[in-house]
Amino acid sequence: MLKGVRLIYALFSGVLLSLPWNQSFSGLFILLALVPLLLIEDHACTSSFKKSSGLVFLYASLTFFIWNVLSTWWIADASVAGAITAIIVNTFLFSLIFWLFHITHKTLGSAVGYSSLIVYCTAFEYYYLNAEISWPWLNLGNAFANSYPLVQWYEYTGTLGGTVWALLVNVFLFLFLKKLLSPNKAKVNRYLTVCLILIMFPVGSSIYLYYTYVEAVNPCYIALIQPNFNSYNWQITTRQKCSALIQLADSVSNDSTDYIVAPEALIEGDLCESTVDKNCSIITLRDFVNSKKRATLILGALSYRDFSPKQTRQNKANIVSSPAVNYDRYNSAVQIDKSDNIQFYHKSKLVVGIEKMPYPKALKFLQNLVEQFGGSFVSYGTQANRGVFMSPNHKARVAPVICYESIYGEFVTGYIKNGANIIFIITNDGWWGNTPGYMQHLSYARLRAIETRRSIARSASTGISAFISQRGDIVAATQWDERTSIKGSVNLNDEKTFYVKHGDYIGKISSLLSILFITITLISYLFLPNRLKTFDIHATL
Repeated sequence: MLKGVRLIYALFSGVLLSLPWNQSFSGLFILLALVPLLLIEDHACTSSFKKSSGLVFLYASLTFFIWNVLSTWWIADASVAGAITAIIVNTFLFSLIFWLFHITHKTLGSAVGYSSLIVYCTAFEYYYLNAEISWPWLNLGNAFANSYPLVQWYEYTGTLGGTVWALLVNVFLFLFLKKLLSPNKAKVNRYLTVCLILIMFPVGSSIYLYYTYVEAVNPCYIALIQPNFNSYNWQITTRQKCSALIQLADSVSNDSTDYIVAPEALIEGDLCESTVDKNCSIITLRDFVNSKKRATLILGALSYRDFSPKQTRQNKANIVSSPAVNYDRYNSAVQIDKSDNIQFYHKSKLVVGIEKMPYPKALKFLQNLVEQFGGSFVSYGTQANRGVFMSPNHKARVAPVICYESIYGEFVTGYIKNGANIIFIITNDGWWGNTPGYMQHLSYARLRAIETRRSIARSASTGISAFISQRGDIVAATQWDERTSIKGSVNLNDEKTFYVKHGDYIGKISSLLSILFITITLISYLFLPNRLKTFDIHATL
């Protein structure tokens, strides 16, 4: 294969991978996006280990770099350094996984090799969902966020099921194409049949689930507030924000309204949880809630909790500059109702470099550099369990999901296991401006609705705020960059899906298989260099 052809193939794979993250293209492109890169890898297998491994890593890096740049360039609107870091790290990690697949393929043959591609990628995504440094935005299963009618079976598998599906189809499409282009076309129809089954059966079953799914009628009436504050305008006071909230809420709420939902961090910086009843903003908002017949208010706040000198802060990662400072900061969701009790939930999936610094002791030497580029070395506090807000009449039990948390499927199931029968997402998507970032973030909420079969009410500071049904439909939505409020009703659901009960079991299985494959690859490479290459997929189909 000529160098120019390899270059075109690698670029083509990168572009195909990025298309599902563009609102105009179907997620189905992910089912063939890796085929050109697999053609490069297959050709490289004819070379020596040293040459082929370097070649595969090089072209995989080009493919995954193009994919990351085209899909997540918008991070630069918030942080150029953050965008560069995310793109480079993600490119390296995906390339490393593809390189590892190549080593297994070249050592153990096609059957184990192509199986390892599926296993390694899925295990990596599972690790990425749970790692200290976590950026699973481009996990392959997320590619179907805008083609959600095709993946209604996520209620059984979660997004990792979509990852397995995408990789499986890519492998067999590659094998079909390779056989079709070869002089010996024996079994080409068999490969074609397998490809059609792998595509049509999941799509057909999903469409059936989509059109036959019926929500039980159990309405909850909600007003969503989108105050449209500029994320970079630090001059807007909390009092002004509360005033806007009340004005917008009054315009759409009535005696039937159960909840008023406002976005992330509406109250900033001055909310002490131990003296919350004395906070001026809380007093104003509580008076507003008491003026309503039955509405409960849920909104975002940046809060803190003081600890006495003898107490230990809960957040061990929160490095502070002075021993005299003994408090934890939180990105919180707050529920205010007619009772005296104000409920708090603390965001627990934090944005790396902005809301938390991973491995703070080991990376202490980077503190000045991180702060110079606009990041923070002081981590927000978290909580161990997914808190659920109980409505005054105990009818609704709300999962208060905050911003970045909404891209983590198994994490969100923690709320459902704790009794949540509806999901509220409060977020501020204004950091990225009018770019694909806020649209991608909204689309991921559809996947959480399908996985849990919970209706979602989503309040965003700048847009888009929306109501999402249990099958992922956006029932009503605002526009970007619009100060507005909308009202609607969504249905409560107490049933638990298979995915809620079992979580990312596919990731756990893949992790165990990865350890097995890597061990066998290492043993074979070191001690049995020519013994295990005879088990080939072409002989098994």
